[in-house]
Amino acid sequence: MNQEKIGKFIAMCRKEKNLTQKDFGILLGVTEKAISNWENGRNMPDLSLFKPICDTLNITVNELLSGEKITREETSWRYEENIVNTLNYSNQKLNKYNIIISLVIIIFGLFILLTAIMIFPSESSWGSIYSLVGSAIAVLGISRFLKKMLWYIRLLIQVIIFSGIILILVLADFLNVKLHHEAPMFRIKTVTTGDVIYYDALFYDVYRCYFDEENEIWNITKNSTPTVIELIDYCQ
Repeated sequence: MNQEKIGKFIAMCRKEKNLTQKDFGILLGVTEKAISNWENGRNMPDLSLFKPICDTLNITVNELLSGEKITREETSWRYEENIVNTLNYSNQKLNKYNIIISLVIIIFGLFILLTAIMIFPSESSWGSIYSLVGSAIAVLGISRFLKKMLWYIRLLIQVIIFSGIILILVLADFLNVKLHHEAPMFRIKTVTTGDVIYYDALFYDVYRCYFDEENEIWNITKNSTPTVIELIDYCQ
């Protein structure tokens, strides 16, 4: 479908009817700028406007899509050609629309993820919850690019990407605990007993011996299940 050729044909037919772009736009219910964009080949009219355009300019849809007047002998094969071109054009617009929607979903998901990490303190469990939600939304957006794949391959890729994001988040969380002595965001539970605060993270445990604001000890160990007595005695 040659947009530039179709645009010039619309302009020619409009001028033959002694219509200005403004007059033509009023008849079709669109702006003068939209008419200018069509005639300059920048974009195509919406499919719903094809018949009103043809009725106003006294041309056929076949001639509109061909971008020129056609003879009766040409009508049949031009008709088939224009149907194919119209379908291709519609698919291209749909693909472009899907790409935009997918990118918006991905950006929105990443925004939620990053905002959760930056806004919520590590002591709050909401940071981990919202970061997981943001990750899931971002993966959903990515999956829209994989529609042509078999469903089980698409599902496998989604699981791999989601797992990769979570692994990166958990690793970054561990480094934050180790380097900055902050509570792990991704943890199963928190237990406070006496002078010790115990954080049960996904792949490790954190013991925080708190004596006063200037005197506390952080210790990272492998996963275990300490008893209440062990926790009480841990900081002794």
